[in-house]
Amino acid sequence: MKFSSDEIASVLQAEIEQFDSKIDVREVGTVLEVGDGIARVYGLSGVMAGEMVEFPNGAIGLAFNLEENSVGVIILGNYLTIQEGDEVKALGTLLSVPCGDAVVGRVLDPLGNPLDGKGPVQSDITRPVEIIAAGVAERQPVAEPMQTGVKAIDAMTPIGRGQRELIIGDRKTGKTAVAIDAIINQKGKGVKCFNCHNRGHIAIGQKDSSVAGIIGALEKNGAMDYTTVIIAGASSPAPLQYVAPYAGTAMAEHFMFNGGHALVVYDDLSKQATAYRQMSLLMRRPPGREAYPGDVFYCHSRLLERSCKLSAALGGGSITSLPIIETLEGEVSAYIPTNVISITDGQIYLQPDLFFAGQRPAMNAGISVSRVGGAAQVKAMKKVAGGLRLDLAAFRALEAFAQLGTDLDADTQKQLDRGYRMVELLKQPQYAPMTVSEQVLSLFAGTRGYLDDVPVKSVSKWEKAFLQFVKDKHAPALKLLEEKLDLTDEVVDKIKAAIADFKNGFKP
Repeated sequence: MKFSSDEIASVLQAEIEQFDSKIDVREVGTVLEVGDGIARVYGLSGVMAGEMVEFPNGAIGLAFNLEENSVGVIILGNYLTIQEGDEVKALGTLLSVPCGDAVVGRVLDPLGNPLDGKGPVQSDITRPVEIIAAGVAERQPVAEPMQTGVKAIDAMTPIGRGQRELIIGDRKTGKTAVAIDAIINQKGKGVKCFNCHNRGHIAIGQKDSSVAGIIGALEKNGAMDYTTVIIAGASSPAPLQYVAPYAGTAMAEHFMFNGGHALVVYDDLSKQATAYRQMSLLMRRPPGREAYPGDVFYCHSRLLERSCKLSAALGGGSITSLPIIETLEGEVSAYIPTNVISITDGQIYLQPDLFFAGQRPAMNAGISVSRVGGAAQVKAMKKVAGGLRLDLAAFRALEAFAQLGTDLDADTQKQLDRGYRMVELLKQPQYAPMTVSEQVLSLFAGTRGYLDDVPVKSVSKWEKAFLQFVKDKHAPALKLLEEKLDLTDEVVDKIKAAIADFKNGFKP
């Protein structure tokens, strides 16, 4: 039997297609040099930026630099056993991490591998680590409060769901403590936290021992039930420290796009910027200001833009982010701090001298700001704390003037005395977040002058005793305030009656 050339060609084509479908055709390259968490690879001419590649030891890499004759790859794992001449396979996919309820309550590395000894993450859901942020039409204004439980923040720099509020300050001024309090305060509110408590805490470049202390505090306060901790510690290679915040955000986005709410803590982005600088310099990218590459702003902006409040048509989910930036000697005008300040919707500035003077949280009321403001506050808080930030800023200026030993008139002295009591009232112990109604009761007493006759040293004792007294003896007033969340005439009368009743029996 004879076959025509066309018939033979069609049969061969069918055989080739069948053969191709059975094998995995991938690009393969060769390692030219390797070290410090990066590798130069020859070949891989069709690889895309951000595509995953695999090394013989099982380590995953990301195509970072696409050059004329080679590809610069960042290695997300152990690079010490990779050698020159090793084969590198392009996987044809973007880096993804596991998502969903399976990651909640876990301690993971940036690739989703467990670090808590509880076995692998059992999740069929994955999300790419980097996506383009939702557009303007897909968002809605931030108007729903995201209570941190910290009086000073909820009163003066309120945070809304979908907002990005920077926590900035020198080393050891309580930045992480504020973020952990915010996570603990989400208990029972249906918010997933990622430390990246979004639900996750992202610990970027932190000492592993300090991260263990944070996890212990979260477990003790029952916050690990809704939190994911993502660790790329100081001992991790720079590429993992760079990827960690993106991985946490991807896990948080699963909840946001399903109509849920997430809070992500980036602790801290100055360490991530340092890791990115290290990788970029090793890749011979041109250094710019402070030796950072020119696109370090984009590195942070494309991360933080993913935090938003989605429109009602898309389910109304949100990601709220609390990026942390460490300054050196209060240098807020340095490159990375100014970058992140310009990306975020406000900042909480923690001042060292206030911290060492015993004011915790050590928030500077003059520099700290929320660009969402009263839109993220309940009506009661807005009414009771409306002028508090300006009053405190004025008090600080007045206090500096009074230290010169000048004689003060009665009104100025009264303003100073009120200021000292308000500063004392805004102090709050760590891991002890307060409900909105408790905050309103405290601030009402302070701003309306009910503490003016209480000795400054007894203010915190007065507040603690007063709140317990209201819970025990004036529960209906507290319940009414929690229901209305507004200072109506009826609520104000009940609060005044409770204060008068309490002051009759309180002995400083």
